[in-house]
Amino acid sequence: MLKWAAIFFIIAIVAAIFGFTGIAAGAASIAKVLFFIFLVLFIIVLIFGSRIFGK
Repeated sequence: MLKWAAIFFIIAIVAAIFGFTGIAAGAASIAKVLFFIFLVLFIIVLIFGSRIFGK
């Protein structure tokens, strides 16, 4: 998921360079949402990972 957030971030940067503000804003917002979903899932796994995946 972090990979997709990075891809949309790069798309937003390229679109901003060429002046496609609508596309840049859309790609940046998608990247932001995916990053926060990744961050929440990472924290959940970090906290409860030993219980879920523990031995």
